[in-house]
Amino acid sequence: MSKTETKDAKAATKVEKKVEKKEDKREDKKGDKKEAQKEDKKLKEVEKEEEKRKKKSKEVEVKVEATILPLPPDGQIIETYWIKEPYSRIHIATIPDRGGAYGYFVEEIQLKPEERRSLMKLVDILGKELEPPETSDEDAKMHIVNESRRLMKKYRGALGNISEDSWKKLEYYIERDLLGFGPINSMMLDTKIEDVSCDGVAKPVYVWHRKYESLPSNLTIIDKELFNNFIIKLAHFSGKHVSSAFPIVDAMLPGRHRLAATYGEEISPSGSTFTIRKFREEPYSVVDLIDLGTINERIAAYFWLVLENRLTVMTMGGTGAGKTTLLNALANLFKPGMKIVTVEEIAELNLPHDNWVQFVSRESYGLGQNKIGSISLFDLVRTSLRYRPDYIIVGEIRGEEAFVLFQAMATGHGGLSTLHAENLDYAIKRLTSPPMNVAPAYIQLMNVAAIVERVYLPKQLHGIPFGRRIRHIWELYKYAKTKTIAEWDPVTDTYRVNVEESDLLKELTMRTGRPADAYLEEIARREEVLRWMRAREIRNVRAVAKVITQYYQGARPPPKAEAVQVTPPSLIS
Repeated sequence: MSKTETKDAKAATKVEKKVEKKEDKREDKKGDKKEAQKEDKKLKEVEKEEEKRKKKSKEVEVKVEATILPLPPDGQIIETYWIKEPYSRIHIATIPDRGGAYGYFVEEIQLKPEERRSLMKLVDILGKELEPPETSDEDAKMHIVNESRRLMKKYRGALGNISEDSWKKLEYYIERDLLGFGPINSMMLDTKIEDVSCDGVAKPVYVWHRKYESLPSNLTIIDKELFNNFIIKLAHFSGKHVSSAFPIVDAMLPGRHRLAATYGEEISPSGSTFTIRKFREEPYSVVDLIDLGTINERIAAYFWLVLENRLTVMTMGGTGAGKTTLLNALANLFKPGMKIVTVEEIAELNLPHDNWVQFVSRESYGLGQNKIGSISLFDLVRTSLRYRPDYIIVGEIRGEEAFVLFQAMATGHGGLSTLHAENLDYAIKRLTSPPMNVAPAYIQLMNVAAIVERVYLPKQLHGIPFGRRIRHIWELYKYAKTKTIAEWDPVTDTYRVNVEESDLLKELTMRTGRPADAYLEEIARREEVLRWMRAREIRNVRAVAKVITQYYQGARPPPKAEAVQVTPPSLIS
């Protein structure tokens, strides 16, 4: 081989080696690229899994609007009862950390993590795809449950496999959160509770129990934003508006419960607050109050005759004393055909009367001094006079509407109202001072005044040591004279009733040309009617109103009521 050929062969070999090195480098680069792609893929998968995990953890960790503490292990259970078996029950137990004081413990059935995820998804789907009911008569609860089942079947893949037992638990929570009051729903359903309140974020919810009075619960609302949303929900339940601009709401919740709430930190530094005063959907009748001992048959018969003659009655007492309950029960006794006009800030009264005009005041949401569109109690009382009422009932007088009400009574209209006062003397001082400004000469137009209180009973009634009692009934006359008609004896839990001393009824009887004491026979007859209803357990307000109508039509009961064992009305309903 020549030298030239040897050089060419060497050059070719060098070129081949260079090419091989380049190809090796390319292969190495390709390999590195593939490895990098694999690493990127793995990283993305890890990130994806992490995102899924975070999402799941968020789903499982439902926005905690409240914490529910368990029963203290060293606490003593005093009483246990179901609210909705087997999903919700209540324990009254001692709290060792509070020196053995009683506490109110709500225990609800718990959801598993997968059940809670399904619940959150289902609630979210319901918010987007819930169909309205076909008719207004359809039951809201059943409609929500049926729609939930429909959507659960439609999105079975997304919701997971839900067993029948799990579905029952989901149904309970859907009803609780969408149709009920959320975390306080068990308290609202507890018929032994009179009042539910919370003083701010991270503070325990308190309840007022008929048997144990004020108790802290194991429920604490801890999330500020969700507490604010809860207040908005309560306001919307009531058909009202609440916001930072208008942070106070006073309204009537479904079920006729009274709501007072504040929103955010505008006026309450501890955050949103609320108080719910619970009322019965079926109001107490006058027969119920007799069975509970709030009044007796003779007092009820006296009020019956007083109202028939369009005299004015004022019920007084402190907060939660039972003023509105008494007022509503006395409305059972109106003569059929009387025209009744009620004026209230919140529609609490529920009368079994057909000829009834109901007025409710309206607040304005205007800013500053110029509140256009507001309608006050004063405006409504003034308007009610144009309706020619036999009776004007004002839920509670506290301002200038008192002046108009007394003016109306001076023109012959009957009046019924409630007033916050501890006794008759304080009531008169409130009426004659600003902002009511009733002239002292008009005070005698308040013909009958009754004070009702929540008192300790000398003997427990059905295990409950408290009750409501009319402590005193006065008649008011000219020149600031008064006379006691009835008085409660706290030692024996009985009433001393002196209707024989009633100058008002004597005067009314003599106007009709009858002897001065003829009204006593009428009171005795009406007493017998009330006993007759009580013996037959006629308690429903409409059933009582029907018997009273029959009385005026001449269909009176037998001379003496049968001696039937009377079952008292439920103290917890």
